[in-house]
Amino acid sequence: MRFCVPVPCFFGGMDFCAAIKKVRELGFDAAETYDWKSLDLERVRQTCAETGVELLSMCTTEFNMTAPEKRKDWLAGLKESCGAAQKAGVKRLITQVGQDTGEERAYQHESIVSALREARPILEESGVTIMIEPLNTYVNHPGYYLWSSREAFDIIREVGHPLVKVVYDIYHQQVMEGNIIPSITGNLDCIAHLHAAGHPGRHELQYGENDYRVIFDAVDKAGYTGACGLEYTPTMDSEESLREFRRIYLGAGTP
Repeated sequence: MRFCVPVPCFFGGMDFCAAIKKVRELGFDAAETYDWKSLDLERVRQTCAETGVELLSMCTTEFNMTAPEKRKDWLAGLKESCGAAQKAGVKRLITQVGQDTGEERAYQHESIVSALREARPILEESGVTIMIEPLNTYVNHPGYYLWSSREAFDIIREVGHPLVKVVYDIYHQQVMEGNIIPSITGNLDCIAHLHAAGHPGRHELQYGENDYRVIFDAVDKAGYTGACGLEYTPTMDSEESLREFRRIYLGAGTP
């Protein structure tokens, strides 16, 4: 699998295009980001082409799929974000589904499914894949609706469209469910992207309770061909942290 660098996690204070160049210098060929509004998207696309770094994903502007009355806002944000993705050369968008509204879970579940079904023409026109993200509610996102990867996979299968997938965050699911390897390898048809961090703390992978070498090996052997974003807060210098990741998990020396 490929590994990508979420720019805000490591180089948030740096000019974005300079950060893309730094990602390449450190030996990575993929990056991702979240808020695209402040970016010069054409300049970003040009920098990625020049460096050979693929910008794999950005986020939508709206995270409110659990409430049907807010669906128009979510769809409008999705359309705008798909246009931005096309301009930047990005093929995937991450969206959060929104907070638990207090309605019955079946009602909110159906609202998410309906929103994604209504999104299909927008996705087909742009060729962009939308990825919903289960998050942990114990540590980082109290009140968020979608904490279960199993429910996320059910949603994807109910929608039944190749441009609607899950970003599976190993850190979040270790907090909520565990059972990481079977959850990933048994649902590769639903997963378009992975995120990783050490738990507890959401820092370097080697400082957590998961053996990521075992996880990565199992996922590779299962046939996963996507990427994994290193979505953690480094405890050491950002460049040193990424070099250490390469040494431990890729057997690669300093670029």
